[in-house]
Amino acid sequence: MSNEIVFKSRSLSFGQTSVSVEPLEKDPQKTPYVDWNVGGKPFYRSDCPKLFSDLEFVVRRTAGYRLRDSVQDSSAQSKDSLTLWSPEHLAPVFLMWPHRRFRVNLVDGAQPEVPMMDGSAIPFFCQLRRLCGAPEELLFYDAPVHAEWDLHAFGTSSRGAVGDEAIYGHVRIAPAETFEVEYVLDRNTARDGYELHSAASVSIYSPENLYQIFMARTFIHQVELDRARAAGLLAGVDESCGLLLDAGDCAQNSVCSTKFRIANEPAMHKILDLIGDLSFICPALPRVRIEITNGGHTSHHQIMEKIIPYVNAGIFTQV
Repeated sequence: MSNEIVFKSRSLSFGQTSVSVEPLEKDPQKTPYVDWNVGGKPFYRSDCPKLFSDLEFVVRRTAGYRLRDSVQDSSAQSKDSLTLWSPEHLAPVFLMWPHRRFRVNLVDGAQPEVPMMDGSAIPFFCQLRRLCGAPEELLFYDAPVHAEWDLHAFGTSSRGAVGDEAIYGHVRIAPAETFEVEYVLDRNTARDGYELHSAASVSIYSPENLYQIFMARTFIHQVELDRARAAGLLAGVDESCGLLLDAGDCAQNSVCSTKFRIANEPAMHKILDLIGDLSFICPALPRVRIEITNGGHTSHHQIMEKIIPYVNAGIFTQV
């Protein structure tokens, strides 16, 4: 009897996509390991994070990666290049079993998106929990990074190049005892066309700390949804894929809208996105404190680029 679980639902771009997850044996060396495949073809393995540099990062309201052709010029895009979209809700679930090995396959390579499910990580976790048992102690690695930079309204240049818009947000990273995040969302009508104020902070020591974050759903404001649909985007999503916000949900200091599953759900979901982006490299967490205002997948990727040298060291410990 196969232990493979197949998840199916709508995704950002397609009416339905599928991803299979197969829990394998425990790794006797306790090396965090997730083997990502697209249409049955190898894409990325987290036990060799140096391979991460072979992936070209792209963003389209979600995180995406393209495997550069090994033969052709890396600047040229072949129609046969493998792509993977939206791993940030599935990837953090593997943090719960860092000594277990997993094989992931986006079943239909022509629709290379992880399904949205309900827009959170909790459906993935609940089904894997039945097969994998109780979560294990989390693994961490030291990342003595000191860095900070501004985010700009268009792009996230830290250099303030000519033509950049006004500063839109900020990122600060420093070493910490464990993985800590303070995430602030501050949208305003003059700049963004709508109001949204949400803030959350977490310190991750154990699986219990992750569980609440897993419940936070992806969100979009009605103003953004209308813009996206007008641009031909988000063709796959419907109301089951996340949290649709309107003016009543986004007032100043609105912590607990009746629509929210948990307090400050928008900011908590951004923390989930950040954890998902980081744990795609490897299912372990850096010992850093990240403070981020108005971030997104592009700024998360910038953080990943600063942290990945320490993942490559391969020294993982418990807190």
